[in-house]
Amino acid sequence: MIANASPSPPTARPQPAAMETAEIEQIDAYWRACNYLAAGMIYLRDNPLLRDALKPEHLKRRLLGHWGSSPGLSFVYVHLNRLIRLHDVNAIFLAGPGHGAPGVLGPVYLEGTYSEVYPQKDGDLSGLQRFFHDFSFPGGIGSHCTPETPGSIHEGGELGYSVSHAFGAAFDNPDLLVTVVVGDGEAETGPLATAWHSTKFLNPVRDGAVLPVLHLNGYKINNPTLLARIPHDELAALFRGYGWTPHFVEGDDPATMHRLMAQTLEQCYADIKAIQQDARRSGKPVRPSWPMIILRSPKGWTGPTVVDGHQVEGTWRAHQVPLTGVRENPEHLAQLVAWLQSYRPGELFDESGKLVASLKALAPVGNRRMSANPHANGGQVRRPLDLPDFRTYAIKVAHPARSRFGNTRPLG
Repeated sequence: MIANASPSPPTARPQPAAMETAEIEQIDAYWRACNYLAAGMIYLRDNPLLRDALKPEHLKRRLLGHWGSSPGLSFVYVHLNRLIRLHDVNAIFLAGPGHGAPGVLGPVYLEGTYSEVYPQKDGDLSGLQRFFHDFSFPGGIGSHCTPETPGSIHEGGELGYSVSHAFGAAFDNPDLLVTVVVGDGEAETGPLATAWHSTKFLNPVRDGAVLPVLHLNGYKINNPTLLARIPHDELAALFRGYGWTPHFVEGDDPATMHRLMAQTLEQCYADIKAIQQDARRSGKPVRPSWPMIILRSPKGWTGPTVVDGHQVEGTWRAHQVPLTGVRENPEHLAQLVAWLQSYRPGELFDESGKLVASLKALAPVGNRRMSANPHANGGQVRRPLDLPDFRTYAIKVAHPARSRFGNTRPLG
């Protein structure tokens, strides 16, 4: 366990610069592209960019996917991309609510890694059609962040282990930043509640850093969540008690949220670098109060607001498929068209179906893409385990069933 931080003055933290309006608009356009892909994965099997009038035969017969957490996941991912580009950060991304795979698959597809791993899903119109068709389809793309997803080391199917996995990735990786999004439903599990204490074992001298983003969208599959219902001051005190320094990003207006998220991420990264620099300069493995982000945004953000007279956005009804029966119900089909067109796909993708060049340039390149980072792909940084010869631990048995031996003590 790491000792508490010493009272010596820390390295000065630089203050992040405010985003210009033009950059906010670009970031928002990239996020709109992610959200369009997320919704398209759930609903479309053909006509991927709505170049023709949307008809029932263009839609999937069985709708399976999780929309509610997807916009928040891609929101964090897009802003991490900005941080990586600005500061050349070596970072990977873990989605605690991994059932929101569309929110991760979208940005992974847009930055090109998905097509590099699966060339049949190239970034053009036909590749996009196959990408949509194969989501939640037998033998296709899983509805969770499965191991087949480039950059995924945490599926998120069994909630509660995302923070533990994030720290496992950061230990003994001094230059790695592991950002982990924690769903507020997941946060109610015992393993996750315990994992907040992992900072007590993180050594800033030799380990990387974990930046958790607690995503408070208010609801799990069919109920409100606890942490989204307690007062702001109580929530902040809870995480200060765990040993974190919480930063809040709250709201639903995209432009305001983009500006706040960008500034908060930069501040958290500056704090992390200052903590590491102080510790590595002194060589003392102290335990600082690491930054974390509490992101409060609506469940199903930017999706349908009301369906059949019921509030959907910001409620549990947005958790999975917010519009059902779209093949049979003309009113729901019209709502789906309006929803998809609200992202203005004609501005985001060129004639060939590729992401327009000005938006493509917003993603990191090469191994700096979180989906292509060697730490998150197929054991690219794997080393053989340094193990003793197991034969030396064998038990000599002179006669069967006459002696008593146990395996735990010699193996231990």
